Amino acid sequence: MTGSFRIGRIGGVPLRLHWSVPVLVIVIGYGLGRGTLPAWVPDRSGAVYAATAVIGSVLLAVSLLLHEAAHATAARRSGIDVEDVTLWALGGVTRMGRPRTAGVALWVAIVGPLASLVIGGAALGAGIGLHSAPSWALPAALLAWLGWANLLLGVFNLLPAVPLDGGRVLQAVIWLAVKDRDRSELAADRGGQIVGGLIVAAGWYLILRGDAGGLWIAVVGLFIAFTASMERRRVAITSALRGVKVADAMTAPVTTASDWLTVDRFIEGEAGRSGHAVVPLTDLNGSPTGIVQARSVAMVPVEQREDVRLRQVATPLAQCTVARPDDLLNDVVEGIRTQIGLRILVVDGHRLVGIVTPDDLTRVVQRRTTRARAADRPAAPPPRWR
Repeated sequence: MTGSFRIGRIGGVPLRLHWSVPVLVIVIGYGLGRGTLPAWVPDRSGAVYAATAVIGSVLLAVSLLLHEAAHATAARRSGIDVEDVTLWALGGVTRMGRPRTAGVALWVAIVGPLASLVIGGAALGAGIGLHSAPSWALPAALLAWLGWANLLLGVFNLLPAVPLDGGRVLQAVIWLAVKDRDRSELAADRGGQIVGGLIVAAGWYLILRGDAGGLWIAVVGLFIAFTASMERRRVAITSALRGVKVADAMTAPVTTASDWLTVDRFIEGEAGRSGHAVVPLTDLNGSPTGIVQARSVAMVPVEQREDVRLRQVATPLAQCTVARPDDLLNDVVEGIRTQIGLRILVVDGHRLVGIVTPDDLTRVVQRRTTRARAADRPAAPPPRWR
């Protein structure tokens, strides 16, 4: 996720933190220390409220982490590759491969909300248990608040709206019923668009009534609706590309440049003047060594362009997506995890034979979609002669 940075590992999976999490901790901590705790447990000093609020904010962040850790653990035990876990203001995101069966998809989706509900129930029960002891009133209030927050998080995530866990649960249930993954994903994505729109409407209603909290609700609804729309587009593309080989989509021949060229010679040459956003690089033997982006070349200071070589500003081959002509395009696209986006170098042996760009993918999707619509269109009746 853009704007996040790595802070460690959890269960062998890289853990990343989005910049919005510290902001969320500060906002929640302020509200907890200035409003909730003084109202529930009065007559404490400001320092005590502040320290308790900090502890509560940290515990809530840990709860979010445990929610995502449950997803990651369930996925890995089910044989799904997990790339990383990112915490951010609306909870967390666990990037992983696609489940192969509906049962696995259902388990991986529901285990996160279940973890939040268990944490919430345990914290709320502990808070109620400690409430009877006057000296433990503040910790009891903190635990009760944490419990209600986790229960709310669990229930909210069970809303039938992609990208929430409830949307994934709905998709898995439909998949089990209709035995068609694409149809189930499209239906769940449509549910996300509808629920997101309803949340936006509720947010605007609260804003019109003078409740500033409605703005946050509207933003959450917009995020859900937008993400569901993107997911729906992804499913449509995946369906259109099913069975397509990389060779059927690639552009060939490819404009390349030698990785030993200096930046100024590259800019003056045909490859530099081609206008391509990216240009594949080759070594002296003609083997691919990476990709250079036009923006990376443009960022080299003019006075250094005679000395800097392309391989110094290029994305090396190890960080590029490489495929063979006979590979299935869907499998390759799903595995893309690079900073250069949807660009695939097509290599046959040690020879670069083509490249797949976003324009190539769009062209293939449009062509296959047009053919599918033509095939579904009923045939015209034969002419009637009089």
